[in-house]
Amino acid sequence: MKTKPIISVILPTYNREIPLGELLQSLVLQTFSSFEVIIVNDAGESVRSVIERYPELSIRYEELTENVGHVHARNRAVEYAQGEYILLMDDDDLLVPTHLETMYEAIHDADLVYSDAEIFHYEWNEWGRVVTNRTVFAYEYTLEGMRSFSSYIPSGSLYRRSLHEEIGLFDGAIHNYWDWDFFLRVADQHRIKRVPIAGVLYAWGGSGNQSAQLNSKRGAYLQKLCEKHGLGQLPQKNFWDIRSEPAVQARATTTTIVWDGVIIPARPNETKNPNG
Repeated sequence: MKTKPIISVILPTYNREIPLGELLQSLVLQTFSSFEVIIVNDAGESVRSVIERYPELSIRYEELTENVGHVHARNRAVEYAQGEYILLMDDDDLLVPTHLETMYEAIHDADLVYSDAEIFHYEWNEWGRVVTNRTVFAYEYTLEGMRSFSSYIPSGSLYRRSLHEEIGLFDGAIHNYWDWDFFLRVADQHRIKRVPIAGVLYAWGGSGNQSAQLNSKRGAYLQKLCEKHGLGQLPQKNFWDIRSEPAVQARATTTTIVWDGVIIPARPNETKNPNG
């Protein structure tokens, strides 16, 4: 009889074949082995050929026939989760090899744990992405601070699957701010803990990075978030921009750096430069 995994890694994807392969490679290297990966393709090009290169991973894959958006794709992945815990990921971010083990050890006295990160800029070569710049993203957690500016990067965060039974699924009506909304809903009645290790590698760059795109539609989602949680009027800023805010700078703190700055290419090295 197959043993249920302890952790379910839920992963929506949409037309990011090369970064997805790099992410799966980072999961292969994890020192913690009791996990499954649930990939929901939001009606993008098929990535079955990428998944087939990683037979040692326990992967459930679903291709949606209609583009429903990344929030609803995440909710679909949650429905399939078998683990006691859920770990969130975006398809272009990466994890250091010890990340799952670190987060699992940290969650014993919490309901949701999240780690610090390194934001990396990159360029493409014939094999994949090459890091051009990296910046530490590490801020003390205070609920008051989180109600003004979100310093929560959802990729790599781990939480008890039972939270969904208590507070529901991710709110698609908030769209770009689904993660901030989820964090505040959890914080209302549950224990949250920051792990001071930069175990998440957060990609910054390329046309698909929604956090880098600020527009009027996104402003409408922010307004919905503010109304839902009574946050008042907040400025529309992404993770890169908030670093310059005095209130956020006051929360800046130290963290443990464990990444060597190298992205291990997707398997096998037969990918093409997506820029031509």
